Parts: sequence; C-alpha cells; structure tokens
Amino acid sequence: MKRKRKVTTFFISITLIILLLLLFPTWTPKIEGENSIAILESIEINGTELEVMIRGVDRNNPIIIFVHGGPGCSEIPYVRKYQDLLEEHFTIVHYDQRGSGKSYRFFEDYSTISSDQHVEDLLALTDFVKDEFSQEKVLLIGHSFGTYIGMKAVDKAPDKYAAYIGIGQVSNYINSEVDSFNYTMSEANKAGNHKDVDKLKLLEDSIKKGEAHTPRDIVRKYGGASRLINDNMDYYIGFLTNPEYNLLDVIRYIKGISATQGILLAEEKENDITAVVNSLDIPMYFVMGKYDYMTSTKSAKAYFDNVNAPFKDFIVFEKSAHYPQFEEKIVFEDWLVKTWKSLEK
Repeated sequence: MKRKRKVTTFFISITLIILLLLLFPTWTPKIEGENSIAILESIEINGTELEVMIRGVDRNNPIIIFVHGGPGCSEIPYVRKYQDLLEEHFTIVHYDQRGSGKSYRFFEDYSTISSDQHVEDLLALTDFVKDEFSQEKVLLIGHSFGTYIGMKAVDKAPDKYAAYIGIGQVSNYINSEVDSFNYTMSEANKAGNHKDVDKLKLLEDSIKKGEAHTPRDIVRKYGGASRLINDNMDYYIGFLTNPEYNLLDVIRYIKGISATQGILLAEEKENDITAVVNSLDIPMYFVMGKYDYMTSTKSAKAYFDNVNAPFKDFIVFEKSAHYPQFEEKIVFEDWLVKTWKSLEK
C-alpha cells in the first residue's frame, strides 16, 4: 500500500508540474519609466487573434514593426536580449504571425494560408498600432521570410510606412540556394569533411534546378546562419526561462511550423519575390551579414540593384551571417538610430 501511495503521489506531482508549465501565465517584464510600455497581449486582427509584444522606454518614440521569418519562427521567445538598446530610442512591436507561436489556434484551419493573408494581417496590425500611439507612419523591418511579407506589404500600402528595411532579405530562390551550395561545398572541402561533401554532391542537381535547398544544418555548421550568436540555443533558453512563452506556447510554436512552413515556402519558391516586387515608393534598405548563406547576400544585392526606390541603400555587416541585428547589435543600433534621424530630415 505504501508503494502504491508513493507511485500515485509521484504521478499526481508530475501531472501538476506539467499542467503548471502548460498553463503558467505569460508576460513581458516591465520597463522602468513614467511613459514606458511593456505589454504582451492578443489582439483581434482579420478574424483571428494575433499575439503582440510592444516594448519601449517612451511610448512617444517612433514605432518599429518587426516581421519575423521562418516561416513560423516567432522571435518573441528570446528577442529581448538583443533589443534592449533599441528600446531606448523606439517603441518596438513584435507579433506572432497567423498560425505561428502564440498566435497558433489548435482548431483553426491553416491549409489555405498564404503570404497575401499575412500581408493583410500586417497592414491591419499597422493601422492598429498607428491608432494606438497616434503616429502617422511606422518603420517596417522584415527578417528572412518576413522580408517576403514586408516587401509585399510596402508595395501594397507604402503610405503606411516611413521606410522599409529588409534584414536577411530574400531574393531569387534558385540563385540564393546555389550560392549556399557553393559556399558549403567549398567550406566542407576545406575542412576535409567527406561526409558533407558527398551529401552535397547528391543534392547538387536538385538544388540547381530549384527542387531542393541546401541543407540548413550544413549551412549552419559552416557559419552561414550565425557566427557571433547561437540562434538555436537562444530559442531553447528562451522557451525554458523567459516569461513570454509557457509550455503550451512551445507546443503551439512547433505545431505552427508544421502547419504553415511548407505551404509558405512553396509559395515563395513559385512566386519569386524578384518578379513580384520590383519597385517601392518609399526609402528601402537591405541589411545583410557578409556570411549570410540562409538568404544569400550576393543574390540579395542582385535583387537590390533591380528595385527602383526614391532612396535605397545596401548595408553589409562584416562580422555577421543571417542575424546582423543580433550578432552586431551595438553596430546595428547605431546604424538604425542614424538612419531614422536621416529619414526625419
């Protein structure tokens, strides 16, 4: 009987711990200051609930909306560690896109999800933020696949934004993947890693035909994803220790990637951004890491050269790969503050 009671107590305790982890309330830490803002909440956008995190030391500062990549890879779980300097100068809005992270709904159908739907959500969110903070325009920053959504949003409604910044800008799918292939093949040969070389050789024809992408684990292995941070570890630590996500949100995150990523990547490949958007009516900046082979810097430059805009600039961060805004956050903060001041003139 004693053993039975111990086993029962153990399983009850484990069940309670799991329930606590699943349902533990989430929040974003307070920022000191009379006019500061630090909120994490769901808002209704176009018939669904989107999770939004807004942070800044002064709610009257200019607004930045960040559009995360993936698809499906919210940055809310860990991004605070990289944006503390930016919070001094800007009111920063992050949101989990429809079907992503905390915005994933277990009984919602995502089988018809599209970038156009994400664009409409972004435009509606932009209107919400502008009304909430009584500001005319915001600065739009997309990262990785978020640049696909961002470019289309700015093309559709340029009057809503002061400027567009694409970090890890997507471009021609095949050209970018061929660059990634050539880089990883070269690095694998230098390292004498015959296993990786053989794996890449098997994929070479498929990659060059646009039927496959360079394996991301190999790109990451040779520094084509990040060099000064561990982006995967940021997620693990964020999931485990940061208050913005609980265990249920982690499950949502995984489910969201499974439900939406394949559909959206297939759309990006079939509807190449270089053919979809070739001019913008507002200032445009592409910010790339020198060693970015998730979205090739060389391919992004070719796209940049063919986009018409009233002002445009191509910025390369010399020590970074796919995350220059995180890998060189001090340099990025300095550049962004100076860029905003130039836009205000």
